[in-house]
Amino acid sequence: MTRLPLPKGLTFVKSPARDAVADNRPVEELVAGVLARVQAEGDAAVRAFSAQFDKAELDSFEVTMEAREAAVARLDPQTLADTEFAIANVRAFAEAQLGSLSEIEVEVRPGVHLGHRNIPLERVGCYVPGGRYPLLSAPIMTIVPAKVAGCEEVIACLPPNAHEAMIAGCHLSGADRIFRIGGAQAIAAMALGTESVPPVDKIVGPGNAFVNEAKRQVFGPVGIDQLAGPSEIFILADHTGDAEMLATDLLAQAEHDARTRVGLITTDAALARAVLAEVDAQLATLSTAETAGQAWRDYGEIVVCESEAAMIAYSDIVAAEHLQVHTEDAHSLSKKLRHYGSLLIGTNSSVVYSDKCSGTNHTLPTMGAGRYTGGLWVGTYIKTVTHQWLTEEGVRQVAPPAARQAASETLEGHRRAAQLRLDRMQVQA
Repeated sequence: MTRLPLPKGLTFVKSPARDAVADNRPVEELVAGVLARVQAEGDAAVRAFSAQFDKAELDSFEVTMEAREAAVARLDPQTLADTEFAIANVRAFAEAQLGSLSEIEVEVRPGVHLGHRNIPLERVGCYVPGGRYPLLSAPIMTIVPAKVAGCEEVIACLPPNAHEAMIAGCHLSGADRIFRIGGAQAIAAMALGTESVPPVDKIVGPGNAFVNEAKRQVFGPVGIDQLAGPSEIFILADHTGDAEMLATDLLAQAEHDARTRVGLITTDAALARAVLAEVDAQLATLSTAETAGQAWRDYGEIVVCESEAAMIAYSDIVAAEHLQVHTEDAHSLSKKLRHYGSLLIGTNSSVVYSDKCSGTNHTLPTMGAGRYTGGLWVGTYIKTVTHQWLTEEGVRQVAPPAARQAASETLEGHRRAAQLRLDRMQVQA
């Protein structure tokens, strides 16, 4: 359900059957209990919650270097090659992004020097979800940009029952330490620190509702990348759209989770009807139809817009996590869009490419957050901090207005601090 008014000229061929926003109070209460107990009991609490939630009895949480290397050795050769291919692309793009970040120092007035530096975070925690599938791209997307940014230590946490290939992915991506801890207890351990897990400065990565809520509750003393809801894909299409391709891409994302939000926004009513029929036809033979079909029935939508302007306006309200553009002039239309997580331009681009290996990051804003933020990138792991230094001429420039402003605000301490340096300079003169 959107909080913004819908543009005119929309006809819903299929509307979502359910609201994507659920009652989160039970999750909030459970997570608060997890955090409190981990803070009080450390490793003992983490061990107890791992047994309770993951059915895992662990003497040690950290994955040894021998186990990491063994996991890599047991990877299928083609899987290893494909993982290294994805890592290379994500690293190359992150390095290009890092190269675009400049440090500055400018003299805004005579003697008033201002600047900023880009400083990598010292220690970050990357949550790597286990999920229903071994998502080998997940550790790549969070760990590789952190290493490119220059973080001193990158901690990875993944559920103890995660596929062994996920450990290999963390290792190949460059994680300094890997812990077999999942769920809210993993977020608690990274945020608060335990006997085994060091506290981090920022936590990144997607997860289930409990992980998401834990990130929300620890935010403040610890930074987070974003609060992620269920995955989303929307596609903009005109009369040139291919119904088979559109339905295929929608269902590819829908199979992630039964709460995935999928939608087609089009200016062509005939295409809308064709896609509706094609989705049903493909679900009949899709091996993941139980999940994808549930997502489509509950959260799928198809809307016909009377004009391109209405299509753009509705898309910007949705602010989809992944937004594909299948129109006659996709590049031109794309320049008119402003709210989305990541844009896939033209029919040759697909969410599956960016999700897996093309190089852009798949950790993206959902639930309308694309209206105010972008996704995970190398800058997520860097803080831009300012500095200043003044010559005596700089003091002469800024001290008088600063002192006057402080006086007008009746802040006498401020006025004295502003005036002191100027007075001393005048005495020395």
